[in-house]
Amino acid sequence: MPLRRPHTRRVLCASLLLTGSLAFGISSAAGQKKSAPAKPAAHPAAPAAHPAAAGAAHPAAGGAAHPGATTTTSRTTTTTTSAHGMTTTTTAHTTTTSMGARPGGAMAGHPGGGVAGAHGSLAHAGPVGSHDRVGANGNVMRTRANGHPMDVHDARRGMDIHHNLAGGRRISVERADHSRLVYERGRGGYIAHPYMFHGHEYARRSYYYHGRAYNRFYNHYGYRGVYLDVYAPVHYYGVGFYGWAYNPWAVPVAYSWGWGAAPWYGYYGAYFTPYPVYAAPSLWLTDYLIATSLQDSYDAHVADQGQADAAGSAPPAPLTPETKALVAEEVKRQVSLENAEAQANAQHQEGEAASSSIARLLSDGQPHVFVAGKEMDLTDASGQECAVTDGDVLQLTAPPPADATAASLTVLSSKGGVECRNRSVVSVSFEDLQDMQNHMRETVDQGLEELQAKQGKGGLPAAPASALGPPVTALVAENAPPPEPGGAQELAQQDQQAAGAEQEVAGTLPPDGAGPAAAPMAAPAPAAPAAPVSIALGQTTAQVVGAMGQPSKILNLGPKTVYVYPDMKITFKQGKVADVE
Repeated sequence: MPLRRPHTRRVLCASLLLTGSLAFGISSAAGQKKSAPAKPAAHPAAPAAHPAAAGAAHPAAGGAAHPGATTTTSRTTTTTTSAHGMTTTTTAHTTTTSMGARPGGAMAGHPGGGVAGAHGSLAHAGPVGSHDRVGANGNVMRTRANGHPMDVHDARRGMDIHHNLAGGRRISVERADHSRLVYERGRGGYIAHPYMFHGHEYARRSYYYHGRAYNRFYNHYGYRGVYLDVYAPVHYYGVGFYGWAYNPWAVPVAYSWGWGAAPWYGYYGAYFTPYPVYAAPSLWLTDYLIATSLQDSYDAHVADQGQADAAGSAPPAPLTPETKALVAEEVKRQVSLENAEAQANAQHQEGEAASSSIARLLSDGQPHVFVAGKEMDLTDASGQECAVTDGDVLQLTAPPPADATAASLTVLSSKGGVECRNRSVVSVSFEDLQDMQNHMRETVDQGLEELQAKQGKGGLPAAPASALGPPVTALVAENAPPPEPGGAQELAQQDQQAAGAEQEVAGTLPPDGAGPAAAPMAAPAPAAPAAPVSIALGQTTAQVVGAMGQPSKILNLGPKTVYVYPDMKITFKQGKVADVE
């Protein structure tokens, strides 16, 4: 589906100035706590070292049966697997997925439900109405309820193809030497090579995009029966720079980004408004993160389709100051985490994936937000498919069950169309969740590099001498070979082969309906009646948005702000409800 153009009108949001330092509880080797970072001085204090993940890495599933799952095999080779309300019926070589009631309304993912032995999306259960056909040679094709292809696995080529709701196509190829090629139309791609460092497996990804070739590094980490590629920075800064980039600035500063005439900026004008002034580096980095994500999305669609669709559509709800504040807090946590990693690197110690990955975020008992950095297809609480795209914001508020392979997140901000609705709860696989964290860390790293290069210019405050030292190469990136020549051409060849691969796979699979008739799809369980919404004087904007969803309009009227909903207007003064009409 082509990218749809939202209206270019802007909703002016009140600026949010974060003037306090976020305190991190940390543990030293002796278990003693350290104080929160101090406000900036001539030599700013570094952010406190980030806590390590609580507990050891979760053991792999080890093939244990999933609680509540049952498997029945008959002479007609019909197998039914049920877990957490998801029922998958395989008849001969065809599979149809339906959604039953989920116990307790749980949205978390679970082992099973996908195609046995498959990778990527096919390893997880499909959305309601999806249909799998499995060939004797290992080929698989999953179609959506409308009959359009969703996922294809070509066993001979080791190729997986995913068609997402937004119209993109992603190709992944596993080669005999265990290297992996990944290519997405409009976004370039990478070739990943595994290597060992200090007895641990890493992956070196060589990215090829817009004529550029560069390396990124990832720690290959086993977590709850799946393997995650956890971002490892290419270089680190000195402690003085992280202290300056973490603590508030002495005086809020105005900064001109120079986006005014950029096509992507006008395109997303109704969704994103940068802060008018910056009281802290975390706010500047937040706008850098969101703006870079939106620009990448726009460029990808233009590169794939030739242009972004100019057809009018309802403007998306704006990215609110409250949501941006949550992103800024997450950015500060990431700066603190990288400071701890930098100190370990300076002592020739390897960073721990358990601390740097989503394993920590899923176990520290705190809510966390994630900014999407690519197009992903998810399922909501009813099993319906919806998308998130670059710049959407999701929040994790509770850890997933111990046997889960996915987490439930709430969509805080999206852009309409085929995207998941704001306030909807969606299931995100651990692999996709790690990709979102990687995107945030990689983009924040780019922002840190630009922040150091532009300090003292364009309105940014000058950094102290202790923050100006050049970065040092991370241990995992030392002596890494450059990206192999010809990688971009190899990725393009895989893209060209993908269409032929899909046709070949389709020709090897049994037609729909082959074998005994599939069990009828179960209708989704009716939703429980919604509890009445209660709005009271003194509630915060976050509490109101949590109960009512995003407003259709936001009116900034000097000392008061009005949120407009279809059936009411809510007036805030100093961030709290003062009147309801």
